[in-house]
Amino acid sequence: MIDSADVVVVGSGAFGASVAYHLARRGARVAVLERAGLASQTSPRAAGLSSQVRATPALTKLAQRAVSKLAVFSEETGQPLRFTQSGALKIARTDRDAEQLAREVARGAAAGVPIELISVAEARRRLPILGERGMVAVTWSPTDCNVEPSELPIGYCRAAEKLGAVLLSHTPATGFAIGPRGVEGVRTPGGTIATRVVVDAAGGWARLVATGLGGALPVVPTRHQLLITEPIPGVGPEFPIARVIDANVYIRHERGGLMLGGYEADPWQVDVAALSTSFDMAELPLDIEVLWRLARSVSEQFPIFQDPTIRVAEHRGGLPTLTTDDRYLAGPLPGVAGAWVMSGCCVGGLSVSPALGEAMAEWILDGAPPRPASSGTSSTRPYSASAAATPTPPTTGRVAWGRRRSKPVGDDERIVAPCADSLTSTQRVAPAG
Repeated sequence: MIDSADVVVVGSGAFGASVAYHLARRGARVAVLERAGLASQTSPRAAGLSSQVRATPALTKLAQRAVSKLAVFSEETGQPLRFTQSGALKIARTDRDAEQLAREVARGAAAGVPIELISVAEARRRLPILGERGMVAVTWSPTDCNVEPSELPIGYCRAAEKLGAVLLSHTPATGFAIGPRGVEGVRTPGGTIATRVVVDAAGGWARLVATGLGGALPVVPTRHQLLITEPIPGVGPEFPIARVIDANVYIRHERGGLMLGGYEADPWQVDVAALSTSFDMAELPLDIEVLWRLARSVSEQFPIFQDPTIRVAEHRGGLPTLTTDDRYLAGPLPGVAGAWVMSGCCVGGLSVSPALGEAMAEWILDGAPPRPASSGTSSTRPYSASAAATPTPPTTGRVAWGRRRSKPVGDDERIVAPCADSLTSTQRVAPAG
């Protein structure tokens, strides 16, 4: 146990591990607290998909930066990461969604992201398991990628440790010392760690951590599931990611088989305060029929999932956090000097975490949000303390999920929302020297 740190990061998932690594790389003394095993909860149960064309130029730059960092992750950190730049197909089955794809092609051209409309025949050449029917338009994004999600957060944790970060697994943050100047320490079962800066990256528990800091965080932990089949002859890593917009389904290669996931109509949302303190994500109740319903909804495009010989090798799920407006929450926690938050992954946090963690570290240490041109972080829609206190989690979470179901797999409407309307110089708390 240590007695002080420049920054204490609560949570070792993709967000927490990335910001810890980037802070340590800048020379900060960092401690990472994790209530369970390191990098063991929702992040390793993710799909690991990237999508670079986003709703705003700033967020597109963030996604581009993330992909560029994923491509050199092992070189940069010295840690393994399975990285496959297989490209991605996005499928519109309605005229409305075809219009969305046309807008994405225009945004991609403006941002320098390779993306183009292609014929169904060309899409089938790239993805031989794709059917022939029911498609109005298809885009091809050759630089989109996928990664092995379990390797990313633990890789950042180990790289941060080599830079001097202290990793404390099975060590929850049990409370916080808040003084007149803001954060003064983090309480743990092993004692208090003196610090002026805390980053709440606690995933499904982020709302509870924010409450302990004296702030409010409008996020709702919501179950998301996927399945991976046993190996299928002819399926290989060259197969691109495929997304069907209106069905809210994504498919990609994984370990010689196929991964299928998506967004269910009435997701199970969890009050983590009611869970046992020893709860582990491996205990999360899952329902595979949800995934088979999604598979049936794309049977014309992916008839392979109707093959009765298909067997499931893995069925997994986690508790990503949803926000009331389907936007990431990243920045200072309003009203608590020295408290920062990275939350609201909205089922898309892992792939953007390299760039978002880098940007957050820069913001914390330098006292101002990075410019979009350098990192892609954007103050496009501030998140205020009053807004944070408004929502009732089950209702607003389902509203956000409903918006995600209307435009889910392409991140067509998602932007980054910093957690403050404005920051004074006293609110920009740098680590102690």
